[in-house]
Amino acid sequence: MPKTMRAARMHVRGEPLTVDEIEVPTPRPTDVLVQVKACGIVPNLGNVLTHFTDWFPHTSLPPLPAIFGLDPTGVVVARGAQVHGVDIGQRVYVNPARYCGGCRYCRAGQTTSCRFYAFNGYFGFSEDARQMFEDYPYGGLAEYMTAPQYSLVTLPDNVSHETAARWGYLGTGYRALRRAGLTSSDVVLINGISGTLGLGVALFALALGARKVLGTARNRDLLDRVRAIAPGRIEVHSLEDEVSTGEWTRSLTDGEGADVVIDALGPGAPQESWLAALGGLRRGGRHINISAVAGHVPVHVHELMDNDKTMIGSAWFTTADGQEMADLAAAGAVDLSVFEHEVFTLAEVNSALSVLQNRNGGFSNYVIVP
Repeated sequence: MPKTMRAARMHVRGEPLTVDEIEVPTPRPTDVLVQVKACGIVPNLGNVLTHFTDWFPHTSLPPLPAIFGLDPTGVVVARGAQVHGVDIGQRVYVNPARYCGGCRYCRAGQTTSCRFYAFNGYFGFSEDARQMFEDYPYGGLAEYMTAPQYSLVTLPDNVSHETAARWGYLGTGYRALRRAGLTSSDVVLINGISGTLGLGVALFALALGARKVLGTARNRDLLDRVRAIAPGRIEVHSLEDEVSTGEWTRSLTDGEGADVVIDALGPGAPQESWLAALGGLRRGGRHINISAVAGHVPVHVHELMDNDKTMIGSAWFTTADGQEMADLAAAGAVDLSVFEHEVFTLAEVNSALSVLQNRNGGFSNYVIVP
């Protein structure tokens, strides 16, 4: 085991990351040491590095100098004395969700409700989350990182490290479908289906047996590519068309609307698109919001009540969800071959961040390989 490693660190907020030589960390008794093989670069990382806490003052960032990197995958190379169910050499995705483990919500299995909840190598959801950054200061943009044993998803041989580095956004969509209670009789409408979040929702909606997948986006070429994934089961609609999302959805569902609406719009998307998708929800339907649409959206709450509609906000996913996804992939139930991996070295991290806006919708998968 080497004594030092390379890590991309932010020393000054908003300035380029620098690759530094630092000590390889030692895992605590309940932690493991992972040799990072790949780490996803998500589209929102540039915002987090520059002005995220200005936009959302309730959030927090790790103390500087900080190692970011949200979606690490790799191999377990060392383990603490109290780690018993993890093997050396095990291929894993490291779920970056960190929580205290001792509060009433954690003890009830509702870990996303923990007031210390944070994304390791990314941001926290409150000031209390700073404690998690103190406990786990190593994000995925490094050659090695420590991680709690509760965070590990075992990867099957047919899922590459590069593909697994997309697990965070895939898992967000997967949990949204689970929270919607998706069944094989359901029609699901995905708002923003061609994006980084929306494409993953579509793939797992197919895997979970949705009767039909409807999707909206603006780029017609990307929409055609999405429809080609499962012709006959996927139908798409451009937001540039004159027909509203609600009208289009009802035209394909005998006038009823979708059973489930998953909103997966990205940062900066207009509220009007979000509301238009909500208009495609049938009476008694379930709306799950995982979008980055910000601000106050005028929702007609009496209409929600009158039509017995459910609206849920869903953040991230659990390690158990992540393992279910891996098991579906192992069984061949979900096709993840659609992703186009754009691979960069650790030294090229700033270049990777600068070209994120050139991605080919949700099909592009930007990855750092240390």
